[in-house]
Amino acid sequence: MNKGLRLSEQWFRRGLWLVAFAFAWFLSGLGSTIVGDLPRVEQRQTLDDFMAPQAAAQARAAIAGARRAEQNAQAALEQARLKARAAQAEQRSARETFDNWLAARRATGSVGENAELQARLQALDGLQAAARQAQARAEAQEQAALDARQAAARAQDMLAQLEQGAQEQLEQARRRQELRVFGYRLALTLPLLAVAGWLFAKKRKSTYWPFVWGFIFFALFAFFVELVPYLPSYGGYVRYAVGIVVTALVGRYAIVALNRYLERQKEAEALPDAERRKDLDYDVALARLAKGVCPGCERAVDLKDGKTDFCPHCGIGLFARSGACGTRRSAFARYCQACGAAATPAP
Repeated sequence: MNKGLRLSEQWFRRGLWLVAFAFAWFLSGLGSTIVGDLPRVEQRQTLDDFMAPQAAAQARAAIAGARRAEQNAQAALEQARLKARAAQAEQRSARETFDNWLAARRATGSVGENAELQARLQALDGLQAAARQAQARAEAQEQAALDARQAAARAQDMLAQLEQGAQEQLEQARRRQELRVFGYRLALTLPLLAVAGWLFAKKRKSTYWPFVWGFIFFALFAFFVELVPYLPSYGGYVRYAVGIVVTALVGRYAIVALNRYLERQKEAEALPDAERRKDLDYDVALARLAKGVCPGCERAVDLKDGKTDFCPHCGIGLFARSGACGTRRSAFARYCQACGAAATPAP
């Protein structure tokens, strides 16, 4: 902080820097929201936009119908298998009963009419036929389920072929859309960067400098930080290229400013002492003295030895004697620190 400024002025300047950072923070938040919402200006495309509507609808309907048929066939198959198992179990039970009856008949040597035997054989034949029918129904449902799965697979293959052709078109469309959105973002951030450069060159020391610096911070953040998450694969080239151009412009500006400063210093050092002192700002002179440098040429000078009254580099007066009390005082002070008398202009 400039030590030549009044204490209140120092705190005011600190407060104004806080204003600059707060202004930059709010602008950055607004810019982040705008940059993030820019893709909404483009309608998001899907695979359906690049597929034949009728063919896709037919394929999806065929898949849905085949899956419903498969589900129905699977439910009927479970019922048929359950009935087939029940029929087979009943047949086995009847066969066991018949075998036991036949064994008992042989053991007792009972011989008689074969009417009961014929009846039992007919009952067994009926149960066996029922079991075969139940098994046939189960096999028919298995075939129906298989047909439904195959139909669904064929429809799925047809839909996959349609989607494969549409996927390539979708990727191309998204790349074009990504390029357009990136162009929107560049169209928003590049002018901000240009305006920030103009403000830095022309307005950074104006009355409203906190807002100028706040806008500069916001523009730099928006382009070099906020834009990063949205850069496409080729966006880094743009970012680094703009960074190189900005660095080159700032570097050239700094070099030109340095050369102009050195020329002004040479011209100022050739002027008489009184004229040079008149052109120096009071606060700037005090700030340079507080840093231990000459207010005229800004070279280091030992100001604490009590003997150096003139700059050994440019010859400007640094200390003088008070006309009222003779106390050694700063040549740039407006009043004597010992007696308070107003400083008289140097001859």
